[in-house]
Amino acid sequence: MKLCFKVGLYKQGLLHDMSKYSPTEFFVGAKYFQGNRSPNDAEREDKGYSSAWLHHKGRNRHHLEYWIDYGLSEGHKMEGMKMPTKYVVEMFCDRIAASKIYRGKDYTDADAYNYFKRSQDHYIIHKDTEALLESMLLYLKENGEEKALRYVKKEILHK
Repeated sequence: MKLCFKVGLYKQGLLHDMSKYSPTEFFVGAKYFQGNRSPNDAEREDKGYSSAWLHHKGRNRHHLEYWIDYGLSEGHKMEGMKMPTKYVVEMFCDRIAASKIYRGKDYTDADAYNYFKRSQDHYIIHKDTEALLESMLLYLKENGEEKALRYVKKEILHK
């Protein structure tokens, strides 16, 4: 919420991840909470899937997985659709916040970028969305949080 507010996404900041308060997500989070990683990973290890994640990604537009659909090309394979900029920015903010939570006192401004790079090869994401997210994460890594948030607010959202 705080990071969304800093870039001017007030409504998204207020509504961010509200589905986590639904029984489907809340009870899984309470049952599998560990503090250093997503409870969805623990549920997935236990059940073979995460009901909380399947529910969450289908209701929150700042997750790239929300934007996976059948493509229009021959064969209609699953593809990442281009995300509206405001949701890519919310995803950027979410990745910073998650990195801070999971890395704790070891957090650096490079963590969200490094996580993105480690995971990038298995994402189903539109090339333009991927390029925008990566550019913001790299800017964060190289320039720090405050400068990156100002850049995103002025140069990305108000272009």
